[in-house]
Amino acid sequence: MRAVFGLVLVLGLGLAGFAVYMVQGYFEEQEQALARERAAAAQIVATIEVIAVNRSVAYGEQLTTDDLKVVRYAEDYLPEGVFTSAEDLFPRGTDVPRTVLRQMEENEPVLASKVSEPGALPGITSRLAPGMRAFTIPVDVESGVSGFLRPGDRVDVYWSGRLSLGEQSGQEITRLIETGLELIAIDQSSEISSQPARVAETVTVQVSPQQVANLAQAQTTGSLMLSLVGQGDETIATAIEVDQRSLLGIAEEARVIEEVEAPEEVCTVRNRRGSEVVETEIPCTN
Repeated sequence: MRAVFGLVLVLGLGLAGFAVYMVQGYFEEQEQALARERAAAAQIVATIEVIAVNRSVAYGEQLTTDDLKVVRYAEDYLPEGVFTSAEDLFPRGTDVPRTVLRQMEENEPVLASKVSEPGALPGITSRLAPGMRAFTIPVDVESGVSGFLRPGDRVDVYWSGRLSLGEQSGQEITRLIETGLELIAIDQSSEISSQPARVAETVTVQVSPQQVANLAQAQTTGSLMLSLVGQGDETIATAIEVDQRSLLGIAEEARVIEEVEAPEEVCTVRNRRGSEVVETEIPCTN
């Protein structure tokens, strides 16, 4: 009887230990699952609804509500100028469309920089910032960077000509006169797109009224050359001027002033001898 009791006790202890082991394993699995859920939740990025296009739209098309859809975009990475509702995109009502200034692809968010003001037509005026003016510069294959210029690029402007004022009058120089000017049109096109390279006849830049006067004066007194600035290059160019001597590394010759010796002073005295006048040299005295 005692043996049976001991066997039952051992069996009960074994079952209890096994139950404790199973419960402990269950809790460990639950803790691991909870940790995985917490890690996944930490990686979830908050999103926000923005207005996007539901098809590819090209430059010059009028954007209407039929071309739009709502997409979710990561809130921390929203580009500048997005619209969160159709009311924001069409503040004057859906009957007043906006014109596409830059091509957009399907599901791409609509940005303020890619559409005109409500009811405005696409053109240079829609791209001018407040207080700025459009100024056109004639170019050729050399001055126009071989046709690689596009609207939206930035250029430095160099002037080459002959000076007509000052001590350097008549000297030919090349000088940097404007830096980082934004191109808003090539010939008669202000579309920002990937077009095949071609040599333009004119480029239009966005400048201040003072810069308009500077460029106009430069055009009438010499020739202008454009230099393309790299995308994202924020370097501010310093004053640059080159003439023939600095180009060839010729040092300026020092002017030699010849000293003219004063003639030696000669003192004489005149004596008359009859009808003859005799001039005799004597020592000079102060």
